[in-house]
Formats: sequence, C-alpha cells, structure tokens
Amino acid sequence: MAYNIVVIAGSLRKDSFSLKIANALAKLAPASLKLEVITPAGISFFNQDLEGAPPADWLAFREKLQKSDGVIFVSPEYNRSIPGVLKNAIDVASRPYGKSSLLGKPVGIISNSPGPLGGVSAAKHLQTILPGISGPILQQPETYLNAVGDAFDAEGNLTKESLKPVLQAYIDAFAAHVAKHHG
Repeated sequence: MAYNIVVIAGSLRKDSFSLKIANALAKLAPASLKLEVITPAGISFFNQDLEGAPPADWLAFREKLQKSDGVIFVSPEYNRSIPGVLKNAIDVASRPYGKSSLLGKPVGIISNSPGPLGGVSAAKHLQTILPGISGPILQQPETYLNAVGDAFDAEGNLTKESLKPVLQAYIDAFAAHVAKHHG
C-alpha cells in the first residue's frame, strides 16, 4: 500500500519552479508514496468571520489534507519569506482552532530560488509556522535548491543532473519519515 502525500507547490505562476520541482519529486517518488501535486490556486482568503459556514474551497482543501498521509511544501522565497498565497493556505488548513488538517501529518519542506540562497528564509519561516499545527517535520536532509532557473526543459522536465540525486535523497528520506510515523 502506498502512502498518499499532498505536495503543495507554493506559487500560483503557471511555470513556477516550485511546481516543476514538485512534479519532479512525484516522478522520483518510491513505490511506497503516491504524490498528488497541488497549488494554493482557488483557496479564498482566510477570514475568521467565515468559520461558522466555511467556503466550499476551504472544506475541499482541508478534506484533501485530512485524507493524506503526509504533506510536502515546495516553496519559493518572496521577500525573505513564503508567498502570501501559501501562508493563506496554511491558515485555512490550520482552522478551526485545535483541529488543524495538518495535525499528526508528517511534513516535508523544500525551498527554491533561481538565486544563490535557495530560498532558505522561506524554509525557515515554514519551520517557524508549522510546529503546533502539523505533525513531525523532516529535519534531514535540509533542502534549499538554488540556481533552479536552468534546471528544467520547456516541458518542465528536470534536466539539471546535479539536482536529481538531491531530490532523490530527499524523497527517499521523506518516504522513511512517513513510514516511521505511520508504522
């Protein structure tokens, strides 16, 4: 039986590096994991006034997470943090208070940037945001992918050979992380 993993690519851009990385992870995943790649597109803004009758998009997103066996966040870095749409998705997932859809779910974090720092600030912000509303976060290997601007071909396939073993090591470690927490 394969564990169902939701991979949230934290950018709305059609050709985002985060989405391409998430799709590459799905192709590299071992048979023990089945990855479903999604984006925060269509998740309306969190507003506590709506919690009594949550919008259908919130309920669908929460249900997808609740039915999963784990979640991987693949985030770009915007202004030394995560994109607002990703924070909004996390806020929606974390409610209602005490009933986060991420509770108990093994979590993975990969950040990326076409620049030299690999989105490390975004990853660190996720490591600050997620404890208390999620399950255990995979600590090693830390994965901050830099210089991803030339890593994919026009069809979105991973072509940068140096990235493949990094992503393979990560998804294999995440598979072990999920098995450990579900075993």
